[in-house]
Amino acid sequence: MRSLALVLAALGAAACGYHVAGRSGTMPPAIHTIAVTPFQNKTIRYQLAKNLPSDIAREFIERTRYKIVADPNSADAVLTGAVVNFYSGAIVVDQSSGRATVMQASAFLNITLTERPSGKVLFSRQMFEARERYEISVSPQSYFDESSAGMARLSKDVARDVVTSILENF
Repeated sequence: MRSLALVLAALGAAACGYHVAGRSGTMPPAIHTIAVTPFQNKTIRYQLAKNLPSDIAREFIERTRYKIVADPNSADAVLTGAVVNFYSGAIVVDQSSGRATVMQASAFLNITLTERPSGKVLFSRQMFEARERYEISVSPQSYFDESSAGMARLSKDVARDVVTSILENF
């Protein structure tokens, strides 16, 4: 009786479309290669737009079966993007010195994955928001600019979120 209940529960879970996160269906079967083009940068900060294409390509390579190609004309799908807004500001201030000790960087991106032969948009996310916090030393003797490391972490986080969003879309 108990095994019957387990079988019925398994069938019910399969019938309702249940799936484990990150293991959903794949993109259209014609997609085998993806080109990740350089991102446009509409901000004064260059580092995020510079790092994103390679970080997104790395995520695709590590997590999927898709081949990443350099030439968009030879790809089945092309991922384009733009960093459209960026700002950073203090979120924690040292009471004694009045200096910021923790900053938060926020970036807004437009991401599109297009099937190259047909021009069909497979995935699009406008104003995709990403945030990263980083610390700033208040001591001038031990000051280290953490903003570059913060931008590198932000790029890796965005890459992971973009690839997850694309894979979960199907």
